Amino acid sequence: MRSIAISHGAVTIINAIATGKGSALGISLETKATVELNDSGKITAKIKNSPGEDTKLMELCTRYVFNHFDVDYGAKIETDSNIPIAKGLKSSSAAANAVVLATVNSILKKTPEFKKPSDMDIINLGVNAAIKAKVTITGAFDDASASYLGGFVVTDNEKRKILKAEKMKPLDVLLFVPKGRVYTIKIDVDRTKLLRKEVLTAWKEALKGNIYPAMNLNGVLYSAALNQNPEIALSALRAGALASGLCGTGPAVAALVRGNLDKIKEEWQQFDGKIIEAKVNNKKARIIR
Repeated sequence: MRSIAISHGAVTIINAIATGKGSALGISLETKATVELNDSGKITAKIKNSPGEDTKLMELCTRYVFNHFDVDYGAKIETDSNIPIAKGLKSSSAAANAVVLATVNSILKKTPEFKKPSDMDIINLGVNAAIKAKVTITGAFDDASASYLGGFVVTDNEKRKILKAEKMKPLDVLLFVPKGRVYTIKIDVDRTKLLRKEVLTAWKEALKGNIYPAMNLNGVLYSAALNQNPEIALSALRAGALASGLCGTGPAVAALVRGNLDKIKEEWQQFDGKIIEAKVNNKKARIIR
């Protein structure tokens, strides 16, 4: 049985590393996962657009779904994505959601009497796999929820609760992607916690629905804590962005924009990296075949 699923990327409103509480916003970049069950008992995986990257997360996602249903199949997994890896754009969350959803759908095709897991079950299976694979510090429940559900979410990652979830009005999202990669598991967590009270203040603003100032403040705080360049986000704000800030632990920076795309792009020419255009995403992860 073969299934193909899509889940989207996301950008950070509030990074949860310092406080255990986060917020994220879905964007139109996406990861497609193909999962084909077999009787080999072995799980193999391939990342089509980045063949040298570790596939442990994908394999664990499928294994966790097998454990959920108490089945013992083999599987071939392949992902294809336009989300840059290790840039803060939630590539791991999107991959986990897509692989879990495709695996679930393949099992339900093979054994239709099984009960379909809820959306929260699917998100949590991916989060569990991400923690086991050591691609996340907090479990990235906020990122996984925004990636799967679309819109924006405000979460308590430690309790795995979504405290606010709303659709967004249409906006452009400009992404500035520097050349380097930052793997979340390798960052200095203690350094981010020096700014815990300030990050919590930003999170409370997000919980009130004030996501633009929350994103701006979070970006400045985490850029300082993680030695990332705050000028990229500040230049976007100067050029008219509604909000701009560091994505995850970086190095990518996102700007939420209504008009003014060219002005921001022009500002960003002074920095070394590439610019990606996207949109806000309000669609849920879904099966496409």
